[in-house]
Amino acid sequence: MNSPNVREIFQKAPVPKAVFQNALPAMAAMLMVLVYNLADTFFIGQTHDAFQVAAVSLATPVFLIFMAVGTIFGVGGTSVISRAMGQGKQEYAKKVCAFCMWSCIAVGIILSAILLIFMDSILGLVGASAETWSLAKTYLTIVISSGPFTLISSCYSNIIRAEGQSGKAMMGQILGNLFNIVLDPVMILVLGWNIAGAAIATVIGNVAAACYYLAYFVRGKSTLSIHPKDVTFKEGICKNVLAIGIPAALGPVMMSVSQMVINSQMAGYGDMAIAAMGVAMKVTTITGMICMGLGQGIQPLLGYCVGAQLWKRFKEVLKFSLLLALGLGTALTGICYLFTDQIVSAFLTNPTAFHYSVQFSKILLATSFLFGVFYVLINALQAMGAATESLIISISRQGIIFIPTLFILKTVIGMTGLVWAQPVADVFSLLLACLLYMRISKKMMANKELLHKKKTGKIALLYRLKGRGSEA
Repeated sequence: MNSPNVREIFQKAPVPKAVFQNALPAMAAMLMVLVYNLADTFFIGQTHDAFQVAAVSLATPVFLIFMAVGTIFGVGGTSVISRAMGQGKQEYAKKVCAFCMWSCIAVGIILSAILLIFMDSILGLVGASAETWSLAKTYLTIVISSGPFTLISSCYSNIIRAEGQSGKAMMGQILGNLFNIVLDPVMILVLGWNIAGAAIATVIGNVAAACYYLAYFVRGKSTLSIHPKDVTFKEGICKNVLAIGIPAALGPVMMSVSQMVINSQMAGYGDMAIAAMGVAMKVTTITGMICMGLGQGIQPLLGYCVGAQLWKRFKEVLKFSLLLALGLGTALTGICYLFTDQIVSAFLTNPTAFHYSVQFSKILLATSFLFGVFYVLINALQAMGAATESLIISISRQGIIFIPTLFILKTVIGMTGLVWAQPVADVFSLLLACLLYMRISKKMMANKELLHKKKTGKIALLYRLKGRGSEA
């Protein structure tokens, strides 16, 4: 943020230009993540083995735990760094960045070991059957081995944006995803490694992305730091990162848990229902991931405005972003709805699984047009440092609201009730996000007015004292 060009964009550029310049690279990066997420399932689908598709669907939420933990340090670090830069605290920002790097390495190693030790228990929990057990275990055993690299990739695709380098953040994700996309057909279809090939391609992609980000810092291109000498637990760094990062990560964690719960409940309707639900979630991911990129892209911009106390600009950026998010979400949802059959057929050929998946997809698409608004609001709260509010929203959409709704609707309407639970949770979670944003913004604006009055009062007092001194 020491760069005048970056400061110009964050502080003075026209709002549409500032939003697009920060959001478009993030959205492009998330588009690549979307392609990456679809690639494994797509190429596994070309084997015409629905059990392998089901196994990937079972394994995916377990692997998403790594992405969620990376989010703790990525989103938490981005929020703290962007506000620190807005306040001119460059050295503090460097310490936060270094803390996040070495935390990713340590936590990644520990998490990999835990998941490998309890692999069989996890597979039983997520609903693996005799046909999918060994397939899911093979996939997970391989991808879990890249734990630290997955965390670094997930973390620094966010943090680099905090210093205005959205393009470089995007390039790291694109590089990792390209490796995965190119290697998937080679390893799955050409070499015939099937689900093991998909896992190996995923590992190589994560390692490539992590190495790109590490090289960016090692070459001295960043104003931040990953050097061990800058790591510290003092100055409230750990507390500040975790205060925002944990609530932000609870969204992906709860999403992972909720998918495990759905899979375990769907297991009662057979492996084809599990495969169908996995693909239906991929369909709505098309809207969700791109809208998530918009939210992540504008968070550093909003965080800078908070740190620099530019509240008028904050509101202008947020208003423009919300309108853009609603339009984008509606357009993407419309496209997915019109081409649901074609999208599902790219992953499934089994008639039963195909029929289920089309039905499930259209249910899930009922509220996906609201995704953009939701992600913009939650990123605005994170940019404002609203840890409690972020926590409440994160554990509600995929947890407190979703899971009880899941069991209630299953009891009332059966299998489709498991699917309808998500749209119901989406609506209530968005209403909750709106209410909490209005509450915290009103509180922060009131504090701003109070500070302004105090400052004005002090200036007036100084003038009066100066006047009396002149009279004397």
